[in-house]
Amino acid sequence: MKPLLILACLATLSGSVAFGAEPLAINVWPGKPPGDTKELPPEADLTKPEDRLIAGRRIIKLGNVSTPQLTVYRPAKNKDTGAAIVICPGGGHSILAYDLEGTEVAEWLNEIGVTGIVLKYRVPGRDPEKRWFAAVQDAQRAMSLVRSKAPEWGLDPKRIGLLGFSAGGQVAGLVSIFDQRQYEPLDDVDKVSSRPDFAVLIYPGLMDERGQAKLREEVKVTKDSPPMFFAHAFDDGVSVFNTLLFATELKKVGVTAEVHVYATGGHGYGLRHVDGQPVTDWPKPCEAWLKTMKVIK
Repeated sequence: MKPLLILACLATLSGSVAFGAEPLAINVWPGKPPGDTKELPPEADLTKPEDRLIAGRRIIKLGNVSTPQLTVYRPAKNKDTGAAIVICPGGGHSILAYDLEGTEVAEWLNEIGVTGIVLKYRVPGRDPEKRWFAAVQDAQRAMSLVRSKAPEWGLDPKRIGLLGFSAGGQVAGLVSIFDQRQYEPLDDVDKVSSRPDFAVLIYPGLMDERGQAKLREEVKVTKDSPPMFFAHAFDDGVSVFNTLLFATELKKVGVTAEVHVYATGGHGYGLRHVDGQPVTDWPKPCEAWLKTMKVIK
């Protein structure tokens, strides 16, 4: 819990982001998030001693998130490319795999010159019929907030992407294709586009109809959807149909995508390397794709 306590101490509603400095945490909403009325227990790491290790290490399972935040990690000044990616950890809309699919990803992005911005979105999901709803609201607002801060933070507002894992991949995918906000605009931040310039979906889930080779009703791709990168294992319990069907719809409307499907690897590895599982090395082809897309040099 120490890293979380540090982040809580850093939380602020304004301020500059310094290169190589401690990360800056800012609230996504100026007040209470839209639609929230129920009080949850305090935010906490809900990981249990008996929980499965990932690549031999524990993970942070952050739960009871009521105050969405962005935590901004900047690369060293001599590496900075001006690009930024907002990161949506997975966790089935129950918890957030906050380090595995959040802070560790920001560290990798910093290494390749990209500002990594971890989104702590609301969990558990508020609406049982649309468990993604609150998270998508948070992510749309987060994208607009980051783009509005681009001049202050030295970012290129045309190279701001969205990366999501599992349920976070669903969030990133929906934000990429929705042409309307899922909440009433609040202020000038909401006048700024929430559409990512590119998206990276790693073992995305919850977009296909379970047991059927078709996408859910809300997944409607358009020609205005951004370019996307996908990585998925064929033996993943979260069906690879989520990736294959989504990418197929992008192809139908003429949006470019790169799809990496590996024979084995399962689910929930983040970017922790596992010997004999090439899928866990997806950051390498992803970096190459970011160069191809001219996001980074």
